[in-house]
Amino acid sequence: MSTNAYSPLRWGILGAGSIARRFSSDVKSLADHKLAAVGSRDQAKADAFASEFGIPNRHASYEALVADPEVDIVYVATPHTFHREHALLALRAGKPVLCEKPFTINAAEAEEVVKEARERGLFLMEGMWTRCFPVMHRLRELAKSGAIGEPRLLQADFGFRAGVNPDSRLFNLALGGGGLMDVGIYPVSLASMLFGAADRSTALANIGATGVDEEMAILLAYPGGELATLSTAVRLNTPQAATLVGTEGTIVVSSPWWCPKQLVVSRSGQAPATEEFPFTGGGFQFEAAHVADCLRAGKTESDIIPLDETLSILRTLDGLRAQIGLRYPME
Repeated sequence: MSTNAYSPLRWGILGAGSIARRFSSDVKSLADHKLAAVGSRDQAKADAFASEFGIPNRHASYEALVADPEVDIVYVATPHTFHREHALLALRAGKPVLCEKPFTINAAEAEEVVKEARERGLFLMEGMWTRCFPVMHRLRELAKSGAIGEPRLLQADFGFRAGVNPDSRLFNLALGGGGLMDVGIYPVSLASMLFGAADRSTALANIGATGVDEEMAILLAYPGGELATLSTAVRLNTPQAATLVGTEGTIVVSSPWWCPKQLVVSRSGQAPATEEFPFTGGGFQFEAAHVADCLRAGKTESDIIPLDETLSILRTLDGLRAQIGLRYPME
């Protein structure tokens, strides 16, 4: 590692697809961050990505990327069926890791990656970027402060309509396809952030012709009696709103709640109060800045996306998939 200060924090981008592009575009806007290297299994793809974002080091293998001495941290941006393999590759090269959500395909894979990071004393975090937005910081404050009394019920959804393509990531079982792992993880993670680990769950789903969940309804219950009613889809455009209901009022995170700029607080007997949190760019800059803060403070995991919670969420997802009979070929 070149510096303990991580200023600038030098990113290595593992994978050169669409999510890597969105992340890199936002990181470029941060003055104390640097896109140092990109790795792809295709040199031409790595070169094109590097040229687009002004990245000096471009590698034709992931092994070369994680071995690059000018990389401080690796962002794993490959499809989630490869997250375990690529996160372990980076950790075993001595590099901290930010791994795009979902962290792995199941809890067993996640446990292996977390164990590796903890044994090596290396920073590791799931890239659940929604947690890092200013709106979400405010939501956590309001929920804990009693602003709406005792939070008891969450209603949240995330669905979009995609055309069926059996070979695409969304509809291919071999690539971990389906709504739950792609976008259903967002409302499940939101419920976890607010209520902790669910102790009961019910799931119903429509399984499409390719074998993946195309629409899904989820009910989660928590030890304190809280409930979360959630839904997700890859064949329906849902409202993409989130409402937290308390004993004394409600908080609505305006659509799209997973990339939020506004929330509305309604307290009993008072007019609704709108709070705005505008920003430019795509929003990944908040996640990258949080990672830098953690590293500069000498932390090995995030306090707002802790590893034990990532494991808990994946166990919940495993349980939901079991209820609808959804199993991936690599499991």
